[in-house]
Amino acid sequence: MSTLTLRRPDDWHLHLRDGAPMAAVLPFTAARFGRAIVMPNLRPPITTTPMALAYRDRIRAALPPGSGFEPLMTLYLTDRTAPAEVARARAAGIAGFKLYPAGATTNSESGVTDVRNIRPVLEQMSEHGVILQVHGEVTHGDVDVFDREARFIDEVLLPLCVRHPGLRIVFEHVTTRRAVEFVRGARARVAATITPQHLLLNRNALFVGGIRPHLYCLPVLKTEDDREALIEAATSADPRFFLGTDSAPHARHTKEAACGCAGIFSAHAAIELYAEVFDSVGRLPLLPGFASEFGADFYGLPRNPDFITLVPEPWRVPDSYDFGGEALVPLRAGEMIQWRMVGAASA
Repeated sequence: MSTLTLRRPDDWHLHLRDGAPMAAVLPFTAARFGRAIVMPNLRPPITTTPMALAYRDRIRAALPPGSGFEPLMTLYLTDRTAPAEVARARAAGIAGFKLYPAGATTNSESGVTDVRNIRPVLEQMSEHGVILQVHGEVTHGDVDVFDREARFIDEVLLPLCVRHPGLRIVFEHVTTRRAVEFVRGARARVAATITPQHLLLNRNALFVGGIRPHLYCLPVLKTEDDREALIEAATSADPRFFLGTDSAPHARHTKEAACGCAGIFSAHAAIELYAEVFDSVGRLPLLPGFASEFGADFYGLPRNPDFITLVPEPWRVPDSYDFGGEALVPLRAGEMIQWRMVGAASA
C-alpha cells in the first residue's frame, strides 16, 4: 500500500501537563488527532469538575490557531471523592474518572488506596453511564514489577467487574498476554487501550548498551510474548481494543536522573508509529478501526468527519524538542520513522 487515508483518529489516553510545557507538546497531538482523553494527574491532581473545566479552558487557549482539536477531560479518583461529583461531572460533559492505585505511576500519590473505598462512587458512575479509566497495577511492595498487571486483574479488576456489572471500563495501556485474554473474555462494556511503545518494544530494549531511561514507562515494557499478543489484539479488528498513546512528556533532566520519571513521549509521531506496527504484520488496512472508530464508538461519540493521509516516507526524529524551556527526548530520538502524515482533508 503506497498511502493510507483514514478518518482522523483520536487518542484515548494522553498526558499534556500544564503551562508552558503543555503549550509546547499540544500542537503534536492537535495536528494528528481530533480528540484526546486528557489525564488528570497534575500537581495538584484534577479532582473536581470545576478544576477539569478550568484545565480544559487552558488547553483550548493553547491550541494553534484554527485547530479543531477537542480535549476530553477526566477526574482523578481519590479515597475521598464524593459520589455527588459523578452527576456534576456527567452534566458538565466530563468523559470519565481515572483510577490510579496510590503510588502506581507519576503523580499518583493521591490515588485510591483500596478500591472498596470508592464503591459508592463506582455505583454512581454505573448509574450515570460514566466511564472508569483504569491504571491496572497493584502497588504492593512484595509483587514483582513485571507481575503487577496480572495481579491487578485477579485481585481488583475481576471482582470490580462482577460487583458493578453495568460499569463501563477502559483498561488502559494493557501490556501483557494475560490482559489481552482478560479483555477478550470480559463482560460487555469492558475495553482496552494499547500504546505504541508496548507494540514496538519488549523489555530487552530497556537495557540495550546500558540503561535506557527514555524507554522507562509504567506499566513497564514486558516480554516478547506479551508484545506479540498485543500486536495480535491491536491488529485483529476487535472493537474492544483501540488507540491510546499514554504519551507522557518529561524534561530530559528528570528522566536522566538517579530516580528517573516514568513516561515515554510519543505524540510527535503517534499515528505514524502505529502505522509501522500494522504495516509490519501486513494489516495496515485495519488501522482505521483501531485508530479512528472503535474508541469513538465505545465512548458514544461521533466519528471524526475529516481525514488524514499517511505515506511510506522515512524521516528522522530530532534528538529533542522544546518543552517549555527544557529539553524533551521523544521516542525514536535520532532514529528513523517509516511513515509520515502528509495532510488532512474534509469528508
